[in-house]
Amino acid sequence: MVLVMFHKPHGVLSQFTPDGSANRTLSDFDLPSRLYPLGRLDADSEGLLLLTDETGLNSRLLLPEHRHRRTYWAQVERIPSSEALGRLSGGLRIQGYSTLPAIVAILDPQPILPPRDPPIRFRKSVPDCWVALELVEGKNRQVRRMTAAIGHPTLRLIRVRIGDLPLGDLPAGSWRQLTPRERSAVFASGSR
Repeated sequence: MVLVMFHKPHGVLSQFTPDGSANRTLSDFDLPSRLYPLGRLDADSEGLLLLTDETGLNSRLLLPEHRHRRTYWAQVERIPSSEALGRLSGGLRIQGYSTLPAIVAILDPQPILPPRDPPIRFRKSVPDCWVALELVEGKNRQVRRMTAAIGHPTLRLIRVRIGDLPLGDLPAGSWRQLTPRERSAVFASGSR
């Protein structure tokens, strides 16, 4: 039984087979055979992706009734007001569904991260800001839709934690098998 953490770079699909796009796939990263991803990150997103050969882990980590925590850092346009952050944390109506409440905060200090390739859109007259969002659900492009709904589009999105397991300093495009302690951290459940 194998559980692997992978730092998915921008422009990589969360799958092993090509979809006809210019995006790379997981097969480009010399991962162990017979693994499948636990959840997804869209090609535009970066960060922590878990892969396993164990059946049954998908439902344990991904079904909303388990309320399994995932933390994202979103670089958004402009600085959100406390009212805007309150809307994010209270749950929003987007794409015909209501998001569950989230824990949301402006990161202080703002993180200094390696630049993305390709670089994010930059406008001299529009500031940007990093916001942390802890969610217990993971609908398709949910964080991007949430920040857009409050008028602060996401420029860059990184998943930095699953359960109590941080991405840490694992370089983009790298992977490693989890230790028993890290495996336990993944399955730490419940909202804080």
